[in-house]
Amino acid sequence: MKTHRAGTFRATVALLVGIAASSAAGPAAAGGGFTTVIELFTSQGCSSCPPADALLGKLARRDDMVALSLPVDYWDYLGWKDTLASPANSARQRAYAHARHDRAVYTPQVVVNGVVHAAGNDPASVAEASADARDRLEDEWVPISVDSKGDMLRVHAADSNGEARYGSGTLWLVLYSEVEEVSIKRGENAGRTIRYYNVVREMSPIGMWHGKAMSVDLPKSDVRGRGYDGCAVLLQAGYAGPIIGAAVLPGW
Repeated sequence: MKTHRAGTFRATVALLVGIAASSAAGPAAAGGGFTTVIELFTSQGCSSCPPADALLGKLARRDDMVALSLPVDYWDYLGWKDTLASPANSARQRAYAHARHDRAVYTPQVVVNGVVHAAGNDPASVAEASADARDRLEDEWVPISVDSKGDMLRVHAADSNGEARYGSGTLWLVLYSEVEEVSIKRGENAGRTIRYYNVVREMSPIGMWHGKAMSVDLPKSDVRGRGYDGCAVLLQAGYAGPIIGAAVLPGW
C-alpha cells in the first residue's frame, strides 16, 4: 500500500498542537461549528494498526472532532478473528472507496468527513486530510444539536444555508463503546493487549433531512438499553457521501 506523506505544515502543526492539548479537552459537543469526523478502519490482525488505534484515542478527546473506530473483518483469515469487527464496517469502507472511485481499501485507513482518506498511522497525513475535508465542507456545514430532557433525546438539524450543494441527507445514530481492551492471542499482533476507542457497535438511520430544520425524538432508555456508553449523530449526504453535520450526546 502506498501511504500519504506529510502535507501542509499548517495542517500538521494544527493536529499536533491539538493532540498535545487533548488531555484537557472534552468530546465534540453539540453545536454549530464545523466538526471533523474521523472514521478509522482498523483490525486486530493488522500489525500496522496499533499506532493508528493509539492516535484515534488522542483525537477522541478533542472538542472539535468526532473520532470513531470501525473494526473490519476481512483480515480474519490471517489467524486471528477480530473480536470487535463487523461486516457492516467492512461494507462501509468499501462503499467509501466506491464513492471515491479509487478502490483504496486498506488498514489502518482514516476517512475524514466521508470525503478524504489517509493512512491512519501517519499523523501528518491525517492532519492534511482533515484540513482538506474542512476546506471542502465548511461552507456546507449544517448545525446539529442534541438535547436531553427526562427520558427523551431530541436531535435537531438546522436549515441549509441556502447556497449549499447538499440539500438532503440521512441522520445516523451511532452507538459505540468508549474503550475496549483486547488481548490478542494469534496473528500479526499475537501477545499484545491493545486498547480501542469509540468502537462503533451500531449505526442506524433515524430520519431524513431535506434542507429544512427538523427534529427527531428518541427514548433515552431505549438507546441506552442497548448496552453501549457512547452515542453520536451524523448527517450524511447520499450513500457513503460527505458528512455535513455531527455531534455527540453531551453528558451521555
